[in-house]
Amino acid sequence: QVQLVESGGGLVQAGGSLSLSCAASGLTFSDYAMAWFRQAPGKERDIVAAIHRSGDHLYYGDSVKGRAIISRDNAKNTAYLQMNHLTHEDKAIYSCAAGLGIVVVHPDGYPCWGQGTQVTVRS
Repeated sequence: QVQLVESGGGLVQAGGSLSLSCAASGLTFSDYAMAWFRQAPGKERDIVAAIHRSGDHLYYGDSVKGRAIISRDNAKNTAYLQMNHLTHEDKAIYSCAAGLGIVVVHPDGYPCWGQGTQVTVRS
């Protein structure tokens, strides 16, 4: 059974940084592209970043370009997301997702999902 477990969310000061982890089990991690999505109240789920299974190809959503880094450690079956210069616009539930094949930006490309972790930005 595939399981993705996010950690690292919580309350972050505006202008501060965020570090999220996604621990995967029940799959051959190195076969999967990994992605981070986020969903704010009343809004659609948007891609934050994605990384190819090898780590060679990266994608970033427009709203986080230049202030986010996605990475992975295939030996630890873990994907990571680091963001800085957070604003209230970054408040959302952040979820990691896994999908076979190439990096895609649509959520439908990822059949495996974690439960999500809440990120709140305070002034």
